[in-house]
Amino acid sequence: MILAAGIGSRLRPLTDAHPKALVEVSGMAMIELVIRRLTKAEVDGIIVNAFHLADQLEDFLQSRDFGVPVHISRETELLDTGGGLKRASWFFDDGRPFFLHNADVFTNLDLAGFYRSHMDSGALATLAVSDRTSARHLLFDEQERLCGWESAPDGRTQWATAPVPAATRLAFNGIHVISPGLVAGLCETGAFSINRSYLRLAAQGADIRAFRMDEWYYKDIGSAAKLEEVRCWAREKGLPI
Repeated sequence: MILAAGIGSRLRPLTDAHPKALVEVSGMAMIELVIRRLTKAEVDGIIVNAFHLADQLEDFLQSRDFGVPVHISRETELLDTGGGLKRASWFFDDGRPFFLHNADVFTNLDLAGFYRSHMDSGALATLAVSDRTSARHLLFDEQERLCGWESAPDGRTQWATAPVPAATRLAFNGIHVISPGLVAGLCETGAFSINRSYLRLAAQGADIRAFRMDEWYYKDIGSAAKLEEVRCWAREKGLPI
């Protein structure tokens, strides 16, 4: 699943007329880049959630042949990451783990290797993270299992259970591999962050695992400055497909 429903307010005025997922890097829309990378990792079907300027996004996806079926999950209100996944849960009926990937993430991460790591671990979900500066961090214990979340701007920390003094603080990079049992366990309703579900499930003993991707390039295109960084990287090194 590709999360592409966001309004992209920090990229205005660019996103006033176009959804953020259609912003181009080296002549390719971000949504197409993500799809091409996922199909290279051998996914056999994709669902994309849509809200802001959804008609444009759907028209674009229908105009391309990606080699796998691409479905749209339209939202009448923004449902956030967890709510969007829950709305599209009908799509994940084959019992196999799947990717959840933000449309605005630009990376050269080895997605196939990431998927294999999840399969080898037996985790309920595996989250791509790195040691980088961020306003918010996920907290992991010595076994690299999720144990908490913190927000630096307001000084909030939420633990799954008891505080872990030696927890490792890692920034989440917007790519997950999720086992189908997690979808069945989404009891939250309406709009909600999947991080909320992860913490609740971790408190119940679920194995939510970190995948360190410090060696790979990562940047989201959430602002004009970040978009220009990504475009510069792509001009120098090419698109990671």
